Amino acid sequence: MSNGALTRKLGFWAALAIAVGTTIGSGIFVSTGEVAKAAGTPTISILAWVIGGLIAIPQVMVLAELSTAYPQNGSGYVYLNKAGWRPLAFLYGWSTFWALDPPSISIMALAIVSYVASFFPFFDGMNGKLLGIAIILAITAIHYRSVKEGGLFQVIITAVKIIPFLIVIVLGFIYMNPGNFSYTPASGSTETSLIGGVSATTWAYTGMAAICFMAGEFKNPGKVLPRALITSIFIILTLYTLLAVCVIGLMPFEQLIQSNAAVSDAVKYIPGLSDIASSFVGVTAIVVILGSLSSCIMFQPRLEYAMAKDGLFFQRFAKVHPKYETPSFSILVQVIYACFLVFFGNLTALLGYFTLIQLLINIMDFAAVYKCRKRDDYKPVYRMPLWRITTILAIAGAAWLAWGTFTWAPIQGMVAALIVVATGLPVYYYWERKYGSKAGKENIVA
Repeated sequence: MSNGALTRKLGFWAALAIAVGTTIGSGIFVSTGEVAKAAGTPTISILAWVIGGLIAIPQVMVLAELSTAYPQNGSGYVYLNKAGWRPLAFLYGWSTFWALDPPSISIMALAIVSYVASFFPFFDGMNGKLLGIAIILAITAIHYRSVKEGGLFQVIITAVKIIPFLIVIVLGFIYMNPGNFSYTPASGSTETSLIGGVSATTWAYTGMAAICFMAGEFKNPGKVLPRALITSIFIILTLYTLLAVCVIGLMPFEQLIQSNAAVSDAVKYIPGLSDIASSFVGVTAIVVILGSLSSCIMFQPRLEYAMAKDGLFFQRFAKVHPKYETPSFSILVQVIYACFLVFFGNLTALLGYFTLIQLLINIMDFAAVYKCRKRDDYKPVYRMPLWRITTILAIAGAAWLAWGTFTWAPIQGMVAALIVVATGLPVYYYWERKYGSKAGKENIVA
């Protein structure tokens, strides 16, 4: 097994592309309608997108400080570990590997296949599953062979995936109907509608933290990570808000709140695109999801790599390819697991219930800054303004999302959380006794 380490080869544009590319996914095609339905009026719907983005700002500021204090691969695992919550750090990675990261890869691959099948019905059933696996393997080949080339590919695919949205925004402003903004609901509470609308945007703003998983591979992380995190949230906030304005301006609001494919339905109101609306959105969706898939395959294996280096995961996951300088074994195992899950779509849906414990650990992740600030080695290049207030706001935003997830599937979420603890803690104590005690002490001292 190679004892090599990952090196710093990525710059600002790769960081920004990973952050933006991970965040903007397939959900935006339907979330515009969901937010409008929850908000109840055009004005509140637009305001919900703005507030939803503002809520994410304290979270990225906390992550920016933590990532520049400890510019290592592993993100939340590293911060929880540094805070002295080592068992919780392990559960963070344990649940992420088995129930979140590889399943997300398989789900995105199948989503791409579903859009491809709308153009080519041949890719249905087993043929579609095989295509999904081929897509995963093709993207994996890029990120397996070179982190630098993988970063370049991510920059290109992220730029390409934004272009269709910019087309809709520009044409939307040209052809929108101002009368659509005067819609008034028959009944409803403005306060409740605003809360509901903001809540519906929350998932659309998650993903910027992806670059923290690769903090150990960015050049000059003290400057690159904060700039990329904060810039990404403002880019995404602006894009989402403008897109929401255009969608509302293009189609009657009473139709928007009934739409399950808001962007596609809105495009039908644009002269010149109305006849090819479904094809336009289908191609856009393929590119958008492909960018998110690439980002996930790139950053996700870094978590298990970091855990294995600490003696808290299978030791082979710490292997670095001697030629390509990538976490080769971790990448391969994750995509093999994801390819296996492609054949079990229902299983990936079931694994989604583990999201609740991940969100609860994320809350602790933000809270870790209180403990880390007391450490002698805590010397972040970036320090967030009004750090106590900012951290409280970050925790509150994460708690809101966790509560929303709990109300969606309370029993399933609690059972999943118990499964993670019941399976994870025995493994943690085994690995801690066998490999981790020395690594853990070195981590505390480091």
